[in-house]
Amino acid sequence: MASRAANRAEEKVRAGQEGRSGYVLENQVGHLLRRAHQRHTAIFQATVGDEQLTPLQFAALMRLSDVGETSQNQLGRLTAMDAATMQGVIKRLISRGLIDRRPDPNDRRRLLLTLSAAGEKMVDGVKDIGFRITDQTLEPLSRGERETFIKLLRRLSD
Repeated sequence: MASRAANRAEEKVRAGQEGRSGYVLENQVGHLLRRAHQRHTAIFQATVGDEQLTPLQFAALMRLSDVGETSQNQLGRLTAMDAATMQGVIKRLISRGLIDRRPDPNDRRRLLLTLSAAGEKMVDGVKDIGFRITDQTLEPLSRGERETFIKLLRRLSD
């Protein structure tokens, strides 16, 4: 009996109908963003093939490649990562030999980051993969829907 009720409830959820609470989880932005993020992360891991390279590390490497030498704080701002997250990302990238860090000669409290030779090689090897990951993530959408989706995400991110 309970399994029939559970099946009916699941069918309602799949149809986007309200359950007893009146709250349809599948219609909530946070839930949908989390599911889309999970999909993107799974595609990222399957495509990159480097189990140690996370999407956040990828973002840090790509941004550092774009801007060149910069401070850890500035890189955090440029990648929208908080200081604690950025510190962990940088620590792991340094331990893998992908980033070099040195004191700023003008301000000894500040550390400057740059890609190492291995980091530059890594970026060269994965930059095109980033485009493929985006294409696979957005595959269910038409070209127009993709453009609209990206514009709307940018508005939500600001």
